[in-house]
Amino acid sequence: MKDILQKYLPERAVDPCFDLIRSNGVYLKIVNERVTRHGDYRRLPGGMHQITVNASLNKYKFLITLVHEVAHLVAFREYGGNIKPHGAEWKSTFRKLMLPFLNPAVFPDSLLSLLARHFRNPRASSDTDASLALALKQFDPENDKNYIFELPLGSFFRIYNGRIFRKGHKKIKRYECVEVSSGKIYLFNPNAEVELLPDL
Repeated sequence: MKDILQKYLPERAVDPCFDLIRSNGVYLKIVNERVTRHGDYRRLPGGMHQITVNASLNKYKFLITLVHEVAHLVAFREYGGNIKPHGAEWKSTFRKLMLPFLNPAVFPDSLLSLLARHFRNPRASSDTDASLALALKQFDPENDKNYIFELPLGSFFRIYNGRIFRKGHKKIKRYECVEVSSGKIYLFNPNAEVELLPDL
């Protein structure tokens, strides 16, 4: 397992993550990319705990996602199954589990201050923290994707399933975008990754 983790995690995070996995009885599956989520936790029949994490994540996103999912397991175990998935108990647990990793031996300096701020009140996804998501993106392999918030107003973009939209104005936290083929309006998270298209 350690050999596998070395491919996906910062070097100094491998041993502590291996200990987290082993001590919590986690069956870890590293899976092909899922567009809608970076990872998930499930309690399987028989009491086994399965965590899946996308193989396509850069090593810092992989670490944050893995600890995020372990925090679900630990929070449910400590506080019971009736807590909110991303409520106060999970936030406290996630913060506590991430603390040993928030140092320059694991994360580059460019991420540490953003992570320290993020973990004062961690969100359900690091993608909803615009400045952290943008900073983490610089460690991704080169690709042709942009975040919605980076696109000019009125520009066209394609999402993962081929549907094409035109970017509209921001309404509170999300952008209203019009699907070109249907004229319907959809709300997009500012950090949704999309492919910018030339004007149609």
